[in-house]
Amino acid sequence: MALSAVPSIVVIGDLVEGWPPRQGRGLDVEEAERYWREAPVEQCFGPVGDPIAARETLAVVGGYLERLPLACVSAGLVDHAEIWHHWRGEGPGPFRRDGQLLARRAFRIDEEGAPFASSDMLGFLRAHGAPHILVVLGLGVDEAVLRACGRSFKIYNSIDAPALRVPPEVSRHFDLVLTGAEWQSEAVRARHPDMATEIMPIGPEFADPETFRPLGTAKDYDLVYVAAAQGYKRHDILFDALERLPRSIRALCVFGYGEMAEDLKRQADERGLSVDVVGPPGVPFAEVNALMNRARIGLVCGVDDGAPAIITEYMLAGLPVLANERLSCGLQFITPETGRTAPAEGFADAITDMLADLDRFRPREISLERWVWPHTVARLTASVGPT
Repeated sequence: MALSAVPSIVVIGDLVEGWPPRQGRGLDVEEAERYWREAPVEQCFGPVGDPIAARETLAVVGGYLERLPLACVSAGLVDHAEIWHHWRGEGPGPFRRDGQLLARRAFRIDEEGAPFASSDMLGFLRAHGAPHILVVLGLGVDEAVLRACGRSFKIYNSIDAPALRVPPEVSRHFDLVLTGAEWQSEAVRARHPDMATEIMPIGPEFADPETFRPLGTAKDYDLVYVAAAQGYKRHDILFDALERLPRSIRALCVFGYGEMAEDLKRQADERGLSVDVVGPPGVPFAEVNALMNRARIGLVCGVDDGAPAIITEYMLAGLPVLANERLSCGLQFITPETGRTAPAEGFADAITDMLADLDRFRPREISLERWVWPHTVARLTASVGPT
């Protein structure tokens, strides 16, 4: 299949939207191709206006879903970026543009279950061509989509602790797998000995220093933990540490989502801990930054976690990070100048030590030198080559 007329990047996430589910069959590939060829011009696969002029004022902001493709556009690797998800509801999936150079689409899935199959997506690729760079995240898409993108440079990232969350018949199609730690790279090579890997967890590596920055506001919390209200984030480690610390130590938990929010609030109240909670629902990134600026130390308590983006976001906000020493991916970001690690049972002592000597840390300076998106996209460009 031919590549798109405009040099492009597509990031496919594993979000499935739309409720209630569609009744009856969806489009077959031929029907989908006709649909996309006849779609309104405003839904074209390409930028709006002059991409070179738009690039000059492009801001690389948002979550990791946005920052990776926008960084590629900003660096001149491609001229257009899209984020694709999946749609189970009736009718066509939603479409919108976030500026001149980034669009979002949701494609009808053929049936529930990952890796996701979509005749709708295949029809679009037939109508408009494959992206020059295809990034597949998480639970992935089926072989048919990857075969249709045979001329694309195909990248995979699990965005989780397991290095590969797709079956071998899918993972064999990728040209590069981005990992969060060397052990993940070894796991990829164990399945595919000749596959290229690079330790480049997209969350913390494509960090945004404009959104996440020091504000100079008052510090009315000692600790902040920005994490989903879910078990694998291990809020129990924070609560156990607070139980050992003086009650004057205050913590702020920011929940973007998660089914355990009410239970965690109840636990903190029952244990008499000085914990305040924001969310769910989540708050905008600028507000997350403002909340982090109210604390002195950022926490990462989990173990089975895929190098959370919040590690470098804390640092860019000026906070040193205390991370669980058993964190599966992301410990490479913790240096003597950016924070420290500790076992679960040692969190209380580590918090005490860090609070006593905060001036020794230079988290924002080090992150700016190593992990903000311009550094990372330069490495990615070298791996991808000419598009």
